[in-house]
Amino acid sequence: MSAITAEPITAGRLTLVPLRAEHASEMAAVLGDPGLYTFIGGSPLTPQELRARYERWTAGSPDPAVSWCNWVIRLHSPPCLAGTVQATISSSGHQPAAEVAWIVGRAWQGQGIATEAARALIAWLQRQSIHTVIAHIHPRNQASAAVATAAGLTPTDHWQDGETRWRLTTTP
Repeated sequence: MSAITAEPITAGRLTLVPLRAEHASEMAAVLGDPGLYTFIGGSPLTPQELRARYERWTAGSPDPAVSWCNWVIRLHSPPCLAGTVQATISSSGHQPAAEVAWIVGRAWQGQGIATEAARALIAWLQRQSIHTVIAHIHPRNQASAAVATAAGLTPTDHWQDGETRWRLTTTP
């Protein structure tokens, strides 16, 4: 599998913009609510910590068989960042697969932004010939489960680190 690189993805009210270290200051405020980490663990990072993380992510995976694709969610109106989506793409047997995740700041939750971003991401992955998409969601995270369902994923019987594996498989 050759490396896949994040590129801008436009959908309705938003654009998924490839992540850059320069997004760290604004994203630290977006992701600053400790309640966002209830199901995923961790705590808010400072702008400096987030910049360091974003620098690592944009440098790419040390494994040449894995592509790290990360985006910020930029709303068109009002123009601001509202969250992130990501896809870790790797070979699974003979077909590449993507593990996806999303997080939207508290101020933008409940508006369908995560669903719109997840759908746009999955459509882009399918255009990259990725036919298996996986997400891991805490069983009590009903909002994330609703996003996954709306994006076409379904829960499986597989568990990883206390989370349910959700899956979408399409045919080429």
